[in-house]
Amino acid sequence: MNKKFMGLSVFALATAFSYAQESDTLSVKNLQEVVVSDTKFAQSREKSGKVIEVITAKELDQKKGQSLANVLHQVAGVEINGNQSFGGKNLGYYIRGGRNRQTAIYIDGIPLTDASGINLEYDLRLISIDQIEKIEVMKGASSTLYGSGAATGVINITLKKSPKTTFNGSAYTTLGTQNTVATSRTKAQDINQGFKLNGSGHKVSYMTSLNSNDTKGMSEAAGDNFEEDSFSRVNVMQKFGFKPNENFSFEVFGTYDRIKNTFDNSFDGVVANSDDVNNANLSEQVRIGFLPKYTYKNGEFAINAGASTIGRKVQMTNTWANTIDNYNYTGRTVSMDAFNKYSFTSSLFIVLGTQYQYFDMIQKDPYAIVSNDQAKFNLIDPYATLVFNSELGLNLNLGARLNTHSEYGNQVVYNINPSYVFANLPLKVIASYSTAYITPSLYQLYGPYGNIALTPEENATAEFGFESQLLDKKLTINTVGFYRAEENTIGFFYDAATFESYYVTNIGRNTAKGLETTIRYHLSKQITFTGNYTLTQVDKILNRLIPKNKANLEVNYNFKRGNLAGQYQFVDQRIDTYYDANVWAKQTTNLSAYQLLNTTFSYELLPKRLQVFTAITNVMNESFQEVLGYNTRGRNYKLGVTFLF
Repeated sequence: MNKKFMGLSVFALATAFSYAQESDTLSVKNLQEVVVSDTKFAQSREKSGKVIEVITAKELDQKKGQSLANVLHQVAGVEINGNQSFGGKNLGYYIRGGRNRQTAIYIDGIPLTDASGINLEYDLRLISIDQIEKIEVMKGASSTLYGSGAATGVINITLKKSPKTTFNGSAYTTLGTQNTVATSRTKAQDINQGFKLNGSGHKVSYMTSLNSNDTKGMSEAAGDNFEEDSFSRVNVMQKFGFKPNENFSFEVFGTYDRIKNTFDNSFDGVVANSDDVNNANLSEQVRIGFLPKYTYKNGEFAINAGASTIGRKVQMTNTWANTIDNYNYTGRTVSMDAFNKYSFTSSLFIVLGTQYQYFDMIQKDPYAIVSNDQAKFNLIDPYATLVFNSELGLNLNLGARLNTHSEYGNQVVYNINPSYVFANLPLKVIASYSTAYITPSLYQLYGPYGNIALTPEENATAEFGFESQLLDKKLTINTVGFYRAEENTIGFFYDAATFESYYVTNIGRNTAKGLETTIRYHLSKQITFTGNYTLTQVDKILNRLIPKNKANLEVNYNFKRGNLAGQYQFVDQRIDTYYDANVWAKQTTNLSAYQLLNTTFSYELLPKRLQVFTAITNVMNESFQEVLGYNTRGRNYKLGVTFLF
């Protein structure tokens, strides 16, 4: 650790202890906090058999100026590669040594996927963090509740709700610089703005929001004298709710999300190619949803139904033919999950449900035409979860799911998840064994490199850990060790002599194992320290862009009308693999370890009316690469204003 950071750390620690004499009652995050990810219904963390990482609205507010990818990258066990690169750089989700296809992403209980994507992965850049109320991250195989794809983790996002007042609104503007390590411009080149109108009354609630982001000023590719790339995003959301009585309610919503960006060609062994005429990408998403819920004497019944269309248009320079090629992709998804919770007693309940999902895709480019008449499949999955919460401290979560795939038939997944809360000790011990099932994507089956002989991938995860609260609940510690086995991993075959290439199933078992620890200490009502450490070890075939060691430390000082926060992150060296066109072969290289320091200060100039914040990211102006050949951000500044009305 360099001396500059050590000095800043000592200063922060000294500042913290100077306020330690505050004697106000603490308001802490504890085991009574409500989570939904492990049962689909609200229950306290004390009764959950999982260590679920929860990012609250207050914590999101303390990270003003950061993207969703930045925030998730700070969670123990989660690696979001590309979060520090240019906005147009695609993201990689590596939870517990997994890949994008092994991470399930849900918003308000509805799965998000791009049916035309290589791994069915959803692009988190499409979401504006300003629309988010809460994030739960549950790691480990979770296919019992969340179906195919939930092999290493679930990112469960809850959007903001309407307040109980008749009318409420806000508008904000954020201006930021866009510098690499080599530049130091002060001009605003990262501009965010938006507004929100919401309220409720007479059994009706509503919300309308608009967010936009425009960024320029740096090239996606690392190198000298490359032209600047651009990135813009627009998010529009409309929600409407109706609650005629205490037992029944429903919500409908519609969203439109658009990304436009330019980008550079892939790394070829010298530099990432940069074109005089930028490659261009346009992604447009339309989502609709219907969320009814009915509560009765012994339980609840809910339906999470939604449909989405994602269209992508890509213009890419063909350096071999000296032409600009056009690629068009369309993916459509429909999902309906109907589930019921029935409580036999206060300590025993069962969740029964059935989820239906449909996917299809269209691809049109100079080299392939894929029709949705062929590129489609569906799943119908009945599932059950039994939860027992004993007054003696024993909690048990047992579940099973029958995956019924139109192309691959039936597959059973299950989970066994006991935990025990000691009566006379501030300790909860957890253990679990869970399986997951990942079917190939439409692109991998029917795309230009498709292979209909692919077989599904199977995962199994075992974990053991504990969670404890000490010092009158001021100190919370949780630690989990995990072991994950992955069979029939989907890979890619390429013959440099014949140019033959297609997706393949790599028969055999690959493993990932590691340790995740999170510590939170409330020094006083005003000051909180949060730190986490992740150790991840994976077999060679899985070892790309995954750091063995990763650590985060955050200090928050809350005062009457504001907040001062500092975040430090260390990311260990990683292995990157690329195709070297100079030698016609795959090459491997090491990316150096790096450390980042960010600061945020927010203040209410007018209570409940006018808020301002300022943030400095990469304070030390650290030079590093997330992916070989591509730029990352250097020291940058942001200034934001929010009006509440």
